[in-house]
Formats: sequence, C-alpha cells, structure tokens
Amino acid sequence: MDKRPAQGALEDALVAGIAAREGEIVELAQALIRIPSVNPPGEHYRDCAELIGERLRRRGFEIAYERALGAPGDSDRYPRWNVIARREGGRPGPCVHFNGHIDVVIAGAGWTRDPFAASIEDGRLWGRGASDMKGGLAAAIVAVEALCDLGGPLPGALEVSGTGDEESGGFGGVAWLAERGWFSRPRVDHVIIPEPLNVDRVCIGHRGVWWGEIETRGRIAHGSMPFLGDSAIRHMAAVLAAFESQVYPALERAPTAMPVEPPGARTPTLNINSVHGGQPDVEPGANAALPSALVADSCRLVFDRRLLIEEDLDEVKASMRAMLDGLAQSRPGFAYALRDLFEVRPSMTERDRPVVRATSAAVRRVLGREAAIICSPGTYDQKHIDRIGALRDCIAYGPGILDLAHQPDEYVEIADMTGSAQVMALAALALLTDGS
Repeated sequence: MDKRPAQGALEDALVAGIAAREGEIVELAQALIRIPSVNPPGEHYRDCAELIGERLRRRGFEIAYERALGAPGDSDRYPRWNVIARREGGRPGPCVHFNGHIDVVIAGAGWTRDPFAASIEDGRLWGRGASDMKGGLAAAIVAVEALCDLGGPLPGALEVSGTGDEESGGFGGVAWLAERGWFSRPRVDHVIIPEPLNVDRVCIGHRGVWWGEIETRGRIAHGSMPFLGDSAIRHMAAVLAAFESQVYPALERAPTAMPVEPPGARTPTLNINSVHGGQPDVEPGANAALPSALVADSCRLVFDRRLLIEEDLDEVKASMRAMLDGLAQSRPGFAYALRDLFEVRPSMTERDRPVVRATSAAVRRVLGREAAIICSPGTYDQKHIDRIGALRDCIAYGPGILDLAHQPDEYVEIADMTGSAQVMALAALALLTDGS
C-alpha cells in the first residue's frame, strides 16, 4: 500500500493547523520576552523554565527541571535552571529534540521602544530576545503541540528543552546537560536548534573560537625618565605590528569548504577585544586626580580568534606562540604571558544527515524554494551536542535575522515564526515516521 497520500494529508493538516495557531505562537513569544532573563548575571531562568514546563506538562509531557550545580555562574542568587520536556509516542521510534536557549543579552542603549514589552507593530514582534531566540523557541513549542494534535499516536518521542547560558558559552545549559547524557543516543536521535539564521536557511555548523589574553611585561620607572624603565605598552605595540604584518595577511589566504554566512567570515578572523596598559583609567572631570608619572610595567590584550573546520586549534595556538617567541628573540626586553580564556573547536555536520534532509525538504514545501545550507560565523550550542554528546545529527534552523541579534530594536517577523513552525513540524514528522 502506498503511504504517500496518507502522509501528504498529515502534512497538509499540520501546515494548516499551525497557520491557525499563529496567535498562540505570538502570545507565547510575548510571554517569554516579558521575562527579562538577562545573562549576565543570569536572571529569571526559573521563571522561563516554568513557563515552558507547565505549558507542556498540560499537554502530557514529562517535565524535568535541572539546575546546573557547579557550572560557571551558578549560585543561589542566580541558579542555572534548565527545563526538559518529553512525550513518548505510541510505538518505538527515534527522538526528535528541539532545544532553545532562554537567556538573552542585556538590552543596552539605543532602543526606541521598551525592550521587554514585546510590542507588535508592522507585522513584527519587538523586544530583546525576539529574534535571538525566544521567537524561535515559541515556534518550536507550538510546532510540537501541533504534532501532538494530529490525531493518531506518532512513533518515537518528542522533546523540548529550554536551556540557559548560551550567551556566555552554554556551560550552565546544554554543556552541563550533555555531560549527563541528555543529548546523546539512545535518548535523542535528532536535534533542531531554532537560532535566528533566516527562515530559508539550514545551518549545519559553526566556526570555532579561541579567546586568549596576551600580557607583555616591562619595568616600572618614573615617567620623566622612561629610559630607566621598560614600557610594556611599547612591547604590546610590537605585538600589534606583528598582527598587521604577519597574522592578518595569513588569515586572508586561508580558504574554507564551510558555507559560512556572511561571506566575509569564510576566512579565519582575529578581533582585538580590548587593550589595557599601565595604570587604571581615571574618571574625567574637574576634580579628577591625575595619574602618577609611571612607565607601564604590564599591558594586556584580549583577542578573539575564529577558526574554520580545516584548522587545528593546537596548531593555531602554536602559531601564535611562535610569533610571540620570535618577538622575544628579536626585541630586547620583550617578555610575555599567553593565557587561554575560552575555546570551542569548529563543528560541521554532514549535508546528508537525516535532520538536514528533512528540514531542507520542509523548507521547500512551506516556502516554495530551496533551502540554503550554511554555517554560522559564531558559535551556538551545537558545539556541545557534537563534542560532548557525540550526536552529529544536529542543525540550527529558526526564524529571525542573525544581524538583529544583540541589537537595539530587535524584532522577529510574525510570518517567519509561523513559517518556521511549519517547517520544524514537517521535519519532525518526517524524522519520526521515516524511522531515520
């Protein structure tokens, strides 16, 4: 018997059902945005987790609240709460998991509307986290609810998680859970993360990152006699000159097979986050004290090096150290320390993975055009699902425009939330019923 007509009827019902629930998607996204779960410091995680958990509990999901005890940032004042909801199907099959982070960055300056009012205007939902990624999380939740309402029991299982700390590395969220088996087989088979990467793009991975600190050292002396000291700031200037003459030109010559968007990120990048040298800054003003006349004996530079899939992190580190060692040999008095602050290796799943194929087909069905297969210039929680959970069948797909993330007047198109919910629901249906 040909199952395609029956499957097609299910798909039609799913698409129509989600279109009728657009108001629910908007209302849920508004409720999430109105909880100011700002990280740092990590506020109101439990409130967000309970909003998700209690909603899905009423739909027959088993709910687990997990606090990431001992994770960076976790404290009794700012506990790192996560929620995982699971609903078993009527017979054995794979598990499709939708993961969204509940934390948002600070609102910052420059808003023309209340960042936590979740206002609606011109077909858009505005607010901090609307795009990154409470709009996507709301779309995923309603997509799962629509799947549950199809009628007959589906095989396998559906999971939804709301996790914290993605904006600060994910160590109190997905990483902590992955270390405890929440994102590994046999519990989970496929993961979709509704990050804001545009509604017609399927993201199969991201570049890596190495944050580090270089400290140059000098010798303190009176500012009127700098020849008796050794300026750490001048030594740091030599590091910056070496960046310009050696590092940046080499980065521009490194091509990649990663389909990173935007195209400018298809080479490795190095950003200088900050430089701090000498005495602490003084506040300007009529009564401000002048700094002392001293030669700087220390200067620190924090950098952000982004890596492509072709690069080896250990080799990148060795290259940086070799450059600094070269300065130590050629520049009298040059002494330095190189410290690791944070690192993530690049991650990219294969284009023929079931979750990639299913989501791409759903984009074609809902939007009427081929999905673009991309990689993200920055990292997101796929890094932990891949490296810790050893689960390759993971992508990012969701509504929202990446360029709006962390910006003032952040918004998400309401139509894109609805369309992405339809895509996610169709992808999950295919993964469950195909038994992939």
